[in-house]
Amino acid sequence: MRIFWILGLALILASCNTSRKTTSSASSYANYQENLNPSLPVYPDYRAQMNTKASFESAESAEAIDAQLAQVQASLISKNKSEPYFSGYSVLIYSGIDREKAFKTRDDLAMNYPDLTPEMQYEQPRYLVKVGKFTHKIEAQKSFAEVKSEFPTARIIQDRFQREEFKTLNELNQENAEGQN
Repeated sequence: MRIFWILGLALILASCNTSRKTTSSASSYANYQENLNPSLPVYPDYRAQMNTKASFESAESAEAIDAQLAQVQASLISKNKSEPYFSGYSVLIYSGIDREKAFKTRDDLAMNYPDLTPEMQYEQPRYLVKVGKFTHKIEAQKSFAEVKSEFPTARIIQDRFQREEFKTLNELNQENAEGQN
């Protein structure tokens, strides 16, 4: 047991003896220098690029890009016109299962805001009273701001609308189908 005490005491003295406080002052770092140039990114001289700017702006390249953009734009327009539906936004005024309340809300909306045309939909089991068909959410903000004071539960929702040209085709098809019965 005495050997353990002696070894422990020797270990403590040895560990205290090896630790020294390091003192350094700012003057010892006065001559320190480090070269960071190999690790820094290299950028081209912008003055040289500004002088050669005129060579990049040729009429041929601008016409080629304009032609490509026109082609992409035409393909997007034709694709969008072939889609029967488009996504947009509406202002939802009422959503609930009470039929009379839905009709009253629609009538109040038509009476108080004659410039807005309310649309009523039935999605089982609820009635929806909506206003507007907007492509972008910011367009719906105007109608939303008008009705918010009168209808505090109104909100802007994402919606899906059928294009006008497809409505006429569907209506014709439905009339023809009814006549065939």
